[in-house]
Amino acid sequence: MKPKSKSDETRARLLAAAIGLFQRQGFEETTMREIAAAAETATGAAYYYFESKDAIVLAFYDQAQQEMEPRLEEVLAGSKDLKQRLSALLQVKLDYFEPNRRLLGTLAAHADPEHPLSPFSAQTREIRERDMSFFERTLAGSRVRISPDLKPHLPRLLWMYQMGVILFWIYDRSADQQRTRALLEKSLAIVVRLVKLAGIPLLRPVRRMVVELLEAVAEG
Repeated sequence: MKPKSKSDETRARLLAAAIGLFQRQGFEETTMREIAAAAETATGAAYYYFESKDAIVLAFYDQAQQEMEPRLEEVLAGSKDLKQRLSALLQVKLDYFEPNRRLLGTLAAHADPEHPLSPFSAQTREIRERDMSFFERTLAGSRVRISPDLKPHLPRLLWMYQMGVILFWIYDRSADQQRTRALLEKSLAIVVRLVKLAGIPLLRPVRRMVVELLEAVAEG
């Protein structure tokens, strides 16, 4: 493994310091000056690596995705059962983000696609599309036959389903998030059944309506 440069180490230190402060005292309450102090670097240096707190959060999202990828690859190499594949994929993400539930709860307020931290924004498009590619592979590697007209759209639908699950999980105050576990178990059974039923030839008119709806609201 190539050793980190001093620049890489400073950037990583700033990112770690920022996430720690965001968790302890909140995203809005934390300043760039405090982040620089926690990372033992100058405020100007902090702005050199990250132009804003938003940029730090985007770097956190990117780092999270990179660190999760080996585990996601591992679960996709396992079962071909669609429900098990989707369940394992979502569990990897919930496990990874568990230490950052409070931070994600704060960031969940930024849902407007015009906000750079929104999961639907232009700034998060690349991260969003990489995430969707894992859902595409989850479907492709399963035993379920996917109707060709729905195939381009299902990864996005599953990604949106995931976002709903994560939002529920963020605010789940039950012990060990048991309500989220129940939600996953029951909703995944419904999702997988719908995916399977969608391939029935008699449902082609319904699929066409769904595809037209998805295309009408798809991002440009």
